[in-house]
Amino acid sequence: MIEYFSEPFVWRALLGGLLTVLLTTPLGCFVIWQRMAYFGDALAHSALLGVAIGLLMGVNPNWSVLAGCIVVALLLVQMQKHHRLGSELSVDTHLGIVAHAGLAGGLVLLSFVDNIRFDLEAYLFGDVLTVTMPDLWRMLTACVLLALTLFKLWKPLLLLTISEDVARVEGVPVARLRLIFIIMLAIVVAIAIQIVGVLLMGALLIVPAAAARRLSNTPERMVLTGILIGTIAVIAGVFSSLAWDLQTGPAIVLVALSMFVFIQFKRS
Repeated sequence: MIEYFSEPFVWRALLGGLLTVLLTTPLGCFVIWQRMAYFGDALAHSALLGVAIGLLMGVNPNWSVLAGCIVVALLLVQMQKHHRLGSELSVDTHLGIVAHAGLAGGLVLLSFVDNIRFDLEAYLFGDVLTVTMPDLWRMLTACVLLALTLFKLWKPLLLLTISEDVARVEGVPVARLRLIFIIMLAIVVAIAIQIVGVLLMGALLIVPAAAARRLSNTPERMVLTGILIGTIAVIAGVFSSLAWDLQTGPAIVLVALSMFVFIQFKRS
């Protein structure tokens, strides 16, 4: 195990995983507080459609995934508005339709990509061991921008989480704030799918935050605890995948899930 510490790809994998945790956990807390878990899944599953479109058009999949996630996020916002106006279908139903439509559409379109080599499993389950330095710089830039945005919008987002009516009374531009949050979530999903893939992105988004909820009595503590749990999951997942030849993304998620189950039983 010690010999892995001399391998640059291992350090890149660890840094990539840790930066992903810094991206996903703060937003994951808000996703849990606002009961939007299916929203993250819908964005993640739809990302595969962006991958397929990018490969077919000869565009860098990183950019096509980002554009696709933002478009789907805006579509979901419109669906939420439609639901408030009296749709017969629940929000969860809309999200489920979008998620499975994106996933199925992406898989169908990928069947037409016959002149380009690509690793479907890497897109579905992620491959943190292939993280490159440009990937790390992109994640670091996203982390800095996310941190600055959340620092500025922390109090309004908390007010919106507590009550939309209270936020309006306090002068919070609710519609614009919700749109900013959704776009941030779309960007984070687009960047982080390289780590755990489109199928497990939702788990990385909510499991560390959900585990931290039982150990926290303030929003700030929940975010910090969730980051710690996610960090442990990344380190343990990466090294267990190297030791036992496991897929890294699922290994990371399983470690996080194990910690969640342990905390639930320990605190019950």
